[in-house]
Amino acid sequence: MSEGVEKNEYREQRINNMQELAAKGYAPFGRGAFPRSGRLADIHASFEDGKSVRVAGRLTTIRDMGKSIFADLNDGSDRFQIYVQKKGMDEAAFEAFKLLDIGDHIGVEGDLFITRTEEQTIKVTTWDMLSKALLPLPEKWHGLKDTEARYRQRYLDLISNPESRALFNRRILAIRAIREFLSSRGFYEVETPMMQPQAGGAAARPFVTHYAALNSEMFFRIAPELYLKRLLVGGFDKVFELNRNFRNEGLDRTHNPEFTMLEIYEAYSDVNGMQALIEGMITHVAQTVFGGLKLGSEARPVDLTPPWREATYHELIRERMGADWFDLPIGKAQERAEAAGLSLDPSWDMLMASHEVYEKLIEKTLMQPTFVKRLPASLIPLAKACPDDPSLADVFELVIAGQEVAPAYTELNDPLEQRKRLMQQAGENPQAVDEDFLEALEHGMPPAGGMGVGIDRLMMILAGVDAIRDVILFPQLKQKSDKDIAHA
Repeated sequence: MSEGVEKNEYREQRINNMQELAAKGYAPFGRGAFPRSGRLADIHASFEDGKSVRVAGRLTTIRDMGKSIFADLNDGSDRFQIYVQKKGMDEAAFEAFKLLDIGDHIGVEGDLFITRTEEQTIKVTTWDMLSKALLPLPEKWHGLKDTEARYRQRYLDLISNPESRALFNRRILAIRAIREFLSSRGFYEVETPMMQPQAGGAAARPFVTHYAALNSEMFFRIAPELYLKRLLVGGFDKVFELNRNFRNEGLDRTHNPEFTMLEIYEAYSDVNGMQALIEGMITHVAQTVFGGLKLGSEARPVDLTPPWREATYHELIRERMGADWFDLPIGKAQERAEAAGLSLDPSWDMLMASHEVYEKLIEKTLMQPTFVKRLPASLIPLAKACPDDPSLADVFELVIAGQEVAPAYTELNDPLEQRKRLMQQAGENPQAVDEDFLEALEHGMPPAGGMGVGIDRLMMILAGVDAIRDVILFPQLKQKSDKDIAHA
C-alpha cells in the first residue's frame, strides 16, 4: 500500500471519528480559548497531590484499557500523563473520549495524583474538544526520519523528534542570552532597513525587487553595516542588530540564502575590543545555555576555554605552503598549490592564489577557536589598515570548527580613503557606490570596532550539528515540482 493511500485511509477514519464526536456535542473546531491553570511544565514543577487543574495539549499517546484510558498530553512545554476512568466521569463523555485520535488537541479538568509507578498524573473529570487532527503524526517509535521531510515539514519534526525541539529551544535561549549579554554591557539594539536602494556592506549577489509605490528597484540587504555606521555618526556609541540578511547565492552545508546575522559596533573601540567581546559572549552562551565549554560533536570536538589562539593570515599560509611561499614567483606558487590539490585559475595573481590556499586548505582545518589576524587590506575595503603595514587590514576572522564565525574590523572612518576604496571595488559601475553613506562619513564617524557574527553557524558549532538546515526552523529548499507532488 502506498504512503498516500494509507494516509487517505487514516484521514477518512479520522473524519468519521470527527463526525461522531460532533454528533455527541463535541464540535471539532468550535471551542475558542481554554483557560489553563498553567503550562504542563509549570504543573509538574508545582505538583500538589489532590490539587484541581485545567490543562490543554496535544494527545501524543492513547492506551485504552477498556474501562480506563491512560494518555499523554503535550502542550509544547512538557508531557503530562492523564487518566480517564469510566466511573469517574459522565458515561457519554467517556465514550466520546474513545473517539479521539493521536494528534488531537483537547482540554481537560481534573485532580492531580501519583500512580503506583510514581508518575505524576491528572485524573480527568471533564474534557473538551479543542482541535481535530485529520492526518496522523509520524509513527510513534520512529518519528520523522526522512531528512528532507524533516526540513519541509518542520512542524512534524518538532512534534515527533524531541531532540529537534530541544535544539531549537536552545537556539531560542542562546539568542536571548546574546541580547542580554550585549544589553548588560550598554549596547542598544536597533533596526535598520531590510530593503535598501543599494546593496552595500559586503560583496555578495543581492535579491532584487521592485518597489511599486516609488517605481524603483530595491535590494534585500546583504548586510546592515552601512546603516549601523550611520548611527555611529548620529551619536549612538554602542549598537547592535540581530536580524536577517539575504544573499542570492548557493545552498550548501554552511550556507542558506536567508540567514541570521548579528552586527555590533562600538565607538572609540577597535578590533581588540571586538576580540574581547566575542570571546566573552560565546563562552557566556556556551556555559549558560549549552552547559560548558567543551562542545561540538564527537567528530568535531570544540574546546572554547579561553584564551583562544591568535595567528596571522601569513603565518598560517607559510605553515601550510612553506616559509618561502610569499617570495615565490606566481608560476612556482601555482605549481606548489596544484601539488597540494588545488586547481587555480592561471590568470590569478599571488593575492588570489594565497587566498584560495587559505580558504580551501587552511580555514577548514582550524577546529579550535582561532583569531586569524592581519589579512590583506585589498580584501577588506571597509577596515582600517594596520598602523605598521598599510598592506594589511587591522582585522580578525574568528574561525571555529573549520568555519568562519565572526569577522571583526577596526573600522575605516576616513571618508576620502573610503571613497577611494569603494570606487576601486565598484570598478566600471560607479553607481554602486553609496554616496549617502560617504556623505554621512564626512560629517565625522568616530573611531570604532565592528563585528559580524553568523548566528546560524555559531549554533551549528555549539549544538554539534553538521548542516545549517538543522538549526534553521524553515530552511530554504528547492520547490517540489508537480511531478514530485503527484508521486508524494
